[in-house]
Amino acid sequence: MRDVVIIGSGCAGLTAALYTARANLKPLVIRGLEAGGQLTLTTLVENFPGFSKGVQGPELIDLMQKQAAEFGTEFMEGNVTRADLSRRPFTLEVGKERLEARTLIIASGASARLLGLESERKLLGHGVSTCATCDGYFFRGKEVVVVGGGDTAAEEALFLTRYATHVSIIHRRDQLRASKILQDRLMRNEKIRFIWNSVVAEVLDPEKGEVTGVKLRNAKSQEESLKACDGVFIGIGHTPNTALFRGQLAMDELGYLLTHDGAKTSVPGVYAAGDVQDRVYRQAVTAAGSGCMAAIDAERFLEAEH
Repeated sequence: MRDVVIIGSGCAGLTAALYTARANLKPLVIRGLEAGGQLTLTTLVENFPGFSKGVQGPELIDLMQKQAAEFGTEFMEGNVTRADLSRRPFTLEVGKERLEARTLIIASGASARLLGLESERKLLGHGVSTCATCDGYFFRGKEVVVVGGGDTAAEEALFLTRYATHVSIIHRRDQLRASKILQDRLMRNEKIRFIWNSVVAEVLDPEKGEVTGVKLRNAKSQEESLKACDGVFIGIGHTPNTALFRGQLAMDELGYLLTHDGAKTSVPGVYAAGDVQDRVYRQAVTAAGSGCMAAIDAERFLEAEH
């Protein structure tokens, strides 16, 4: 039986671990399949407070993990395969192991949807990005492409015009799904161009270890063409890792967990932090902040029971 079990080991989960460990609650962190979260896919992080020269994403996660361990956090490899939140203590299954928890903090994050190309996976963090706010700064004076046609792609493209010389939006249809106000902004921006009815068939050039362009395929004629660029931003949305809790916790139509009064979910004693409940900001620092909120909420909940 554990006082606190935390699912996820990104910024939100590790901050929650640090706070609950310092409160002497001996948290257990289940690290999950994508251990360390989305920061492990990022190279340089320049917008996390306290690092004037920036910090590598994996290094930041490593430092947070060591800090949480210092105060008595335990870590467990593996993925939660089943969860029963219908009664307390909550029960979780990790592989063949069964755990019981008085409180649960869900910080399992969201996975950026990718195109599913091998070249894209190889160049992730080396010219291919899923976050303009994280990486846009590295493309000052360069030419980039954004893939997608919804609000995510529109917001990424507009943000990138601050740094890039040109931003080309590649969309598989001939009109955008983005909201009208965003579409108007895109059309008015002279740095933005559109490549309609096209899909990215390949990102060049994994052998060089950097992006030199994309191979495009016209969705109607199937003709292929090359487009030179220095960066590729995938803007086709995120999927919160919440399938496990469908039917057990309140979530919105996209699957993000709904929280109220801090980090509380629809089940007392269960809290959510980070990208699993945040479809708006999705930053390392906001994830850390909500991890702190979840930890304090869990601590007060346990205190009220004693």
